Parts: sequence; structure tokens; C-alpha cells
Amino acid sequence: MEDKTVSKDLEKDYNTQREKLIMPEYGRNVQKMIEYVKGIPDKQKRDEQIRTVVQVMSILNPQLKDVNDYRHKLWDHVQVIAGFDLDIDAPYPIPDEDKYNIKPEPIPMRSSPIKEACYGRNIQNMIDVIASKKEDDDLKKELIRTLGIYMRQQYLIWNKDSVSEETIFADMERLSGGRLKVPSDIHLGEIRGDASQYMRPGIGNMGQGNPNGNRKNYKKNKKWKKN
Repeated sequence: MEDKTVSKDLEKDYNTQREKLIMPEYGRNVQKMIEYVKGIPDKQKRDEQIRTVVQVMSILNPQLKDVNDYRHKLWDHVQVIAGFDLDIDAPYPIPDEDKYNIKPEPIPMRSSPIKEACYGRNIQNMIDVIASKKEDDDLKKELIRTLGIYMRQQYLIWNKDSVSEETIFADMERLSGGRLKVPSDIHLGEIRGDASQYMRPGIGNMGQGNPNGNRKNYKKNKKWKKN
């Protein structure tokens, strides 16, 4: 006896089993219409039908109207979907197929690992820039101090609710590979406001926003109104 479940699955029309969409923004029906026009033997009839298809494409993709010479774009897209072999009298020349088949250059992935996850790669890059600055002038000191304040904020997001500036400066020198030496007269100053503002939501801040500073007391003191 034939399995009815299997036979029903075979009758279903899955997208993975269909022909690949050339330009998904126009949908499958437009692609089918262009394929139908390609099969029309009468060239005059093809020219009439393809103009109707272009009108449909302009309705389905109205944002192209913001592009200069958007009608030219639509006719180019017709040829792209048709595979560049649609024999019609188009108002524009057939676009260069190689232009649409050029693949973008792959973006190489960074091979060097992040030295300290709580600081991220951008801070590493900034440390490298400051370390490469040869002049030990006031500008370099201010860059070190500003970066130290930012590093302290990032540290407090992922770690404790307090950290000394000595720890931040030691991390800065370590991440620079010893190339950057923090002058002894640089200080980060006090943290403005409560350090808990830098903590991640939901981690170690159960009492945050609690007027009593304690979740248990907050529940006990909260007055519930009965509907």
C-alpha cells in the first residue's frame, strides 16, 4: 500500500525545488512572465507583452523611481532575469552580462584574536595608534587619559562595580605589548554617579531601580491594589 503521507509531500511545490529566482525583489511571477514572453515566436507580440511586464515591474519596485533614468534600470533588469538572450526591440541596449556577474572581493577575516574581550578590538586599535605616537606631549597624555576613562567604563560593564586606575593603566600597557608607558601624573578621576550604571542589565543588579536597594524589601513594601 502506497504511503499517502509521502505521496502528498511529493505533490507539494517547495521553493527549494523551484527554479532559482534571478532577482527576488520582483518575485517569481515576474520571472515566469518573462520566460513566457521569451517563448512567444512572434517578435512583435513579444515587444507588446514585454512592455506590459515592465509596467508591472515598476509597480512592484516603486523605489526605483528615485533612481536617475529608472526606466533604463527596469529594462536592464528584464534582460538580467531573461538571461541576456531576450530578443526584443528594447529602447535601451542590452547591458553587459559581465558587469552583473562580477563577484565582490571577499572581505578577509581578522586572524589576530582579541586580547581582552571586555575591551574589544577597537580599544586595541586605539592603543596601537597612541603607542605609535612618538611625541610624549600633552596631546598624547590627554589621549591616554580619555582612553583610560573609556576603558574603565567598558571594564565596569563586564566585571566588578569598582576598579582602580592602576588596573586600567596596567591593562593598557599590557595590551600595547609594552610599547606604551602611562606617565605617573595621569589620573582618571572619580566615577561620576553610581558605578552600577555601567553594569549589564540583569546581571548583579537585581536591586537597580529599587528605592530600598533590596529586591526582597522592595516586594515586601510594595503596595498592591486589588481590582
